[in-house]
Amino acid sequence: MAREAALAACLEAVLGSRSSANRVFELLEPLAGQEEPEDIVSAIRACSRLFGALLERRELFVGPLPDQDAALAESYSAEDKYRIWMRHRYRDCVSCLGELMGHDAFQIRELALCTLMKFVELEAEYPLIKIEWKGALTFPCDLLKVVVDGLLPTNKDATLLISRFQEYMEYDDVRYFVMKAVTASIGQVMQKTKERPLPFYQQNVFSLISPINMPNKESEMVKFMVKQDNREELKLSKLQAHKQVFERMWLTFLKHKLPTGLYKKVLVILHDSVLPYMNEPTLLMDFLTVAYGIGGAISLLALNGLFVLIHEHNLEYPDFYKKLYSLLDPSIFHVRYRVRFFHLTDLFLSSSHLPAYLVAAFIKRLSRLALTAPPEALLMIIPFICNLFRRHPACRVLVHRPAGPADMSEDPYVMEEEEPSKSKALESSLWEIQSLQSHYHPDVAKAAAVLNQSLSEMEDDISGLLELSAYELFDKEVKKKAVDVPLEFEQIRGLFGKKNDIFVDHFSLD
Repeated sequence: MAREAALAACLEAVLGSRSSANRVFELLEPLAGQEEPEDIVSAIRACSRLFGALLERRELFVGPLPDQDAALAESYSAEDKYRIWMRHRYRDCVSCLGELMGHDAFQIRELALCTLMKFVELEAEYPLIKIEWKGALTFPCDLLKVVVDGLLPTNKDATLLISRFQEYMEYDDVRYFVMKAVTASIGQVMQKTKERPLPFYQQNVFSLISPINMPNKESEMVKFMVKQDNREELKLSKLQAHKQVFERMWLTFLKHKLPTGLYKKVLVILHDSVLPYMNEPTLLMDFLTVAYGIGGAISLLALNGLFVLIHEHNLEYPDFYKKLYSLLDPSIFHVRYRVRFFHLTDLFLSSSHLPAYLVAAFIKRLSRLALTAPPEALLMIIPFICNLFRRHPACRVLVHRPAGPADMSEDPYVMEEEEPSKSKALESSLWEIQSLQSHYHPDVAKAAAVLNQSLSEMEDDISGLLELSAYELFDKEVKKKAVDVPLEFEQIRGLFGKKNDIFVDHFSLD
C-alpha cells in the first residue's frame, strides 16, 4: 500500500507540474519486471492514467519523433522539447508493456494488454502522426503491432491471453490491422527459423486467427474503433479489402510446415471458417491436396475442404477416388472423424455418372470390412451399401449372382489392390453380407436380410445412423420389454382337470 501511495503521489506531481517531469522515471522503473507483482500492477495503472491524460491533453509530440539528444540540442521551443522528451518516455512505457505481456503472472499480462489497447484507442482519437489531409487514416498500426507481437511469443502458450484479446477483434478496423500484423509477423519469425516448425508460435497464431469472425456483407461492417468522417472512402471499409488481407494471412500461415496436431485443427475449421471468406479459395488447392495425400486422419479431415473446391470451384483431382478408396481400412470405424468421413463419402458417391466398376469396388471393400466391424458400424454400413445399389443399378449383379464364390478363397476380388479398376469387384458377389445374415446381433442380421428382397426405390436415411454408438445400441437392448416365452408343456391343473383336486381328496379321507 505504501508503494501504491508513493506512485499515486508521483503521478499527481508529474501531471500537476512540468518541473516534476523527471519523476516519471519513478513510475517507469517498476515496469522493468523485477519488482513484486503488486508493485508492477500499481505502476502499470499509474502509467495508464499518466499517458492517457497526456494523450488527451495533447502534450506528446506529434509527428516523426526526433532523436532525444538531437532534439535537445537543436532549436526547438521549450514546449516542443518537453513534448519530445515525454513522447520518448511514452515509447519506453509501451516497450515495457509489450515485454510485460510475457510475464509469468496472468494478471500482469492481462493488465499490460488492456493498457496497450487503451493507448491504441486514445492514439486513434488523438493521433501522434501529422494528418496530411482531412479524413486521412489515423489508426496507430505500429502500436497495434506491439500488441500482436506480445500475443505471439515463440516459447510459451499464450492461448489464455489471446482469448482475452478476442473482444477487441469485434472492431472491424482492429481486426483488419491485426490480420496485416499477423501476416508480417509470420514472415519475419518463420524466416529466422529456416522453415522449421515452431509449435508454440504456430499454435499461438492459430489461436489468434481461427476465431476471426469475418463479415458476410459490407453493410455488417459498422463497428470501428477509429471514428472517421469519410470512412466510406477508406480501403478498410471495403469487404473486398478485408477478404484480401484475410486470404493473404491464411496463405502465409499455411505455406509453412505445421506440427501434426495443428494440421488437424486447421483442417477441422478450414471448410467453414476460411474457404467461404477467401476471394480465391482455389489458392488453397495445393495445401489441401498435400494434406489429402498424407494419409490417416489428416486425409479424412482434408475431405471437407476438397469437397468445397470440387463441387463449388470446379477443382480437378484425377486420383481423388483412388485416394478415397484407399482410406477405407478397418480403423475407419473407430476414428473420431468417422461421421464426417462417411457423410462426405456418401456425397462423393451420389453422382449417377460414376462408372460401375468404381462403385462396385467401394461396395465390395465396405462389405469385406464389414466382416470385422462392430455392430453399431454395421447398422450404418448395410443401409449405406443398399443406397449405392439404388443409385447404381448396374452394380446389382453383385447380389444376383448365385454361382458366385462361396467363400473368400474363391473370391476374385483383390482387397490389396489400390486401383479400384483392377480390383475385379464386378466379378465378385456379396457373400460377406449373406454371412452377416447369421450375425449374433439380431438388428444386424435383420438389416443384412434386406438384400434378399427387392430394394425400394427410396433411399434409406443414414444420417441418424452415422453417430450410432455401442453405448446407444446396448442401452436400446437393455430397455427392450421382455416378452412371454412360449413353453413346450402345459401347466398341471389337477388330477381330473380341476386345480388342487388331489389335495381336496386327501384331506377329505377322514
